[in-house]
Amino acid sequence: MAKSKRDYTARSIQVMKGLEAVRRRPAMYVGSTSERGLHHILYEVIDNSIDEVFAEDCDTIDVTLHEDGSVTVVDNGSGIPVDEHPTEKRPAVEVVLTTLHAGGKFDSSSYKVSGGLHGVGVSCTNALSEWLEVEVVRDGKRHRQRYERGVPVTDVEVVGRRKGSGTAVTFKPDPEIFTVTEFSFDTIANRLRELSFLAGGVKITLTDEREAARNDDGEPRVEVFQHKGGIVQYVEHLNEGKDALHRPIHFVREQEDTEVEIALQYHDGIHENILSYVNAIHTAEGGTHLSGFKTAVTRVINNYAVSSGLRKDKERNFTGDEVREGMTAVISLKHMDPQFEGQTKTKLGNSEVEGLVYSIVYEALTEFMEEHPRDARRIINQCVTAARANDAARKAAEATRKTALSTAGLPGKLADCASREADECELFLVEGDSAGGNAKQARNARNQAILPLRGVIINVEKNRLDRILDNAEIQAMITALGAGFSLNNGNGDSDADHENGEASSKFDLSKLRYGKIIILADADVDGSHIRTLILTFFYRYMQPLIREGHLYIAQPPLYRVKVGSKTYYALDDDDLERLQGELGNRRITVNYFKGLSEMDPNDLADTTMDPENRVLRRVTMEDAAEADRIISVLMGSKVAPRREFIAEHARESRNLDLWA
Repeated sequence: MAKSKRDYTARSIQVMKGLEAVRRRPAMYVGSTSERGLHHILYEVIDNSIDEVFAEDCDTIDVTLHEDGSVTVVDNGSGIPVDEHPTEKRPAVEVVLTTLHAGGKFDSSSYKVSGGLHGVGVSCTNALSEWLEVEVVRDGKRHRQRYERGVPVTDVEVVGRRKGSGTAVTFKPDPEIFTVTEFSFDTIANRLRELSFLAGGVKITLTDEREAARNDDGEPRVEVFQHKGGIVQYVEHLNEGKDALHRPIHFVREQEDTEVEIALQYHDGIHENILSYVNAIHTAEGGTHLSGFKTAVTRVINNYAVSSGLRKDKERNFTGDEVREGMTAVISLKHMDPQFEGQTKTKLGNSEVEGLVYSIVYEALTEFMEEHPRDARRIINQCVTAARANDAARKAAEATRKTALSTAGLPGKLADCASREADECELFLVEGDSAGGNAKQARNARNQAILPLRGVIINVEKNRLDRILDNAEIQAMITALGAGFSLNNGNGDSDADHENGEASSKFDLSKLRYGKIIILADADVDGSHIRTLILTFFYRYMQPLIREGHLYIAQPPLYRVKVGSKTYYALDDDDLERLQGELGNRRITVNYFKGLSEMDPNDLADTTMDPENRVLRRVTMEDAAEADRIISVLMGSKVAPRREFIAEHARESRNLDLWA
């Protein structure tokens, strides 16, 4: 082998001191440099305040969005220590804000549990901020220090006197790091609402001082979150729009320095919604605590069904999917030393937790079933119905899967693309044959495929899988995508609790034929309805598409504006008004597109399909709980909650769009 010519010596080894590594590779620490990472650095500060709540030292948190793009988080906790650190010989608050893996969270005598990035969090926020100011109230004094891009520019100074204690952190995200620097009120509100349930009793106030958010009187937008009922109230909130079979089951157990709190409630719907948390951090991919819960619930339900005579010995056991049909549950684990898979904490890996949660849930749920036989009977009857429906659905599913996974079985109306490289291929799901015809002419046939969808697809929220799979448009989408679908809400996980040996139908992302799936519908109310139906299907049965960032919504314009030989497009009325203002008093011609079929292929290509010019919105799972609740309200069988939702939000937009 030829000798390498590169100059690889000790001088080649870079040592990045302080927070330089965070600024050099920000996505490693906060997930991304777009909206997700931007909000993540705020959540790290908020999570520190929540840790104070868990330590029973804080009951009030205020979050304020400022006009200049900065944000302030204030709590009335114990306040970050300001005295000199014994080994670092610097004020402790400075050590916390400038050193990775530094903080009181590693000391079990200070904090029993903590969230955030486990000692990395708030220092990452500091590193990725243009500037940050911290103010600490302790021992009757106000202390302040300022940082710029993670570097202290002042000493810790006493700037006044004040009673009580607490910490205030104000920071402005660094535009040199983040591609997006504007915080979303709704995204933050969803997270704060979630935390107010998990840390039941704390009062969290979110204030938006930005000009665009102020009302007609010039007052800032304010929302207050306080839920003294904790996760029991959370489950009731999630089940809004559903008919519950019983009051929430709730239990809290502490064992081996780990606290397990669970609330669950069955409703008469057909979908499960289980949310798991560790130290108030949402574990979107579950982990050992979720596995222990699922296995215990499946075993308890099967044992009770047989012992009570509601299920015969010769009948097969209920599968995990059948046991969880119609279940809403919140699992909140508080653990001193959680081990997560991945820096951003999406899956718990502590092996000992699975058995611990299993034993707690098995004992508590068995006790409930024995003490509440009427509720137990309702739950078992629900499982029996689910089992019968699944037997029929599995037969239909197997037939559909064989077709879907066969390249020779692509739907006839699919205009496929020439490329077979999934990463570069795009599938447009187009509303209507006429619009589909335009899209076929407007596309780049090398990597853009078109699948026209006729009429309104079936509402999967109201129908079981056997009926869903009979729908021609659903079959066409499954077949075109090539990755199958899932019987267990699309999460693609095989459950350890299938005691009868049957595995869940799985959505196999590795077999996906297109890197982008783009929903292209009219920009009117009917288009919004169709988008919502399609999104509900993907949310319920193909969630990995959303979690991995494959699902998009196209934004066709409502208007074409011509000025002489030049052509402009406006997405909506506000965009048209802005454009007219920019063009001034020049003579313009405005054309309104009633639908995609009224756009000629050139318009459609230039505005909606050309990657250089189009506007796409990626569908995300940032708030799965709220997404599930809203889908249940808008697409479920109960009319009253849907009427209330529409009345409440009617003034916000002409076209309600759940995923805007």
